[in-house]
Amino acid sequence: MSRHVIRPFEEADLAAAASLLAQRHRVHRKRHPLLPADYEDERLALVEVTAAWESEGASGAVMLEGGEVTGYLLAAPKPSTTWGPNIWVEAAGHAVREPEHIRDLYGAAAAKWVDDGRIAHYVLVPDDPELINAWFRLAFGSQHAHAVRPVPDTPLPPTRDLVVRRAARADIPVLAELDLVLPQHQGLSPVFSSGGIPTLEEAVADWEESIDDQDYATFVAEYNGQVIGSAIGCSLDKSSAHNGLAKPDNAGFLGFAAVLPSARGLGAGRALGETVLQWSADTGYTSVVTDWRVTNLLSSRTWPRLGFQQTFHRLHRLIGH
Repeated sequence: MSRHVIRPFEEADLAAAASLLAQRHRVHRKRHPLLPADYEDERLALVEVTAAWESEGASGAVMLEGGEVTGYLLAAPKPSTTWGPNIWVEAAGHAVREPEHIRDLYGAAAAKWVDDGRIAHYVLVPDDPELINAWFRLAFGSQHAHAVRPVPDTPLPPTRDLVVRRAARADIPVLAELDLVLPQHQGLSPVFSSGGIPTLEEAVADWEESIDDQDYATFVAEYNGQVIGSAIGCSLDKSSAHNGLAKPDNAGFLGFAAVLPSARGLGAGRALGETVLQWSADTGYTSVVTDWRVTNLLSSRTWPRLGFQQTFHRLHRLIGH
């Protein structure tokens, strides 16, 4: 291994970091061509790195070999208490020529984060096996999946025993109930999410206000005349969790799906997912994005079976435990 120097990230490093990021993205798109091509351009990659650097509270490190920047790492905290005393490395927050060197960069940068009391660390990593392995050997584990697939090129066959249709105002009571199902499920083993759960009254009020919003396509699945599940499709532009390098062009978004616990096993989740895929194709999108907690045993199996391929891995580490 050649000798290298690691020092704090500086504004003067932005151009070199953008070059590394553009190269990483070019390689990533060979596996996932639906990801946006724009960021193969160093000028646009620079926009993303600059945004990471200018985030409030951002800090990081660069690696130099022979005076040349060959790796960088940038992170910033999020204000939400949901994530604990956190620091986030977003998709544009890291790139290295040698995957092993991300461990050296993290070792240099993380000392400040922990000294500042930020012990919940998150990083969004492209699905490069060597890079993921390097992060795993920093005691990070997989928490969340970001995935994409093309829209179906032929109409999907109708489901048997189930009726999937657009939701109506009369469905509001069960839609509200289903809004609670997903966070309740994710609070159970093995997910153990600490995300908040609205009250049924809050969910009903939200649906009363939003049921007619044309920016969202809400579908319900019926079995024997009873609604047992729902799903929502929309433009990916509506999602704050998918942006920059992780945001395909002209993409629909499978933003929500839930099935009543008593009705699981009837195929409603798959039928609802297929309906959102078909809606996306009919609307003119060229791909569909979704995401899931990898410890959610239901979604982590259903969505890959529908053809979704993971593009980014959100990894997590909690320091001191």
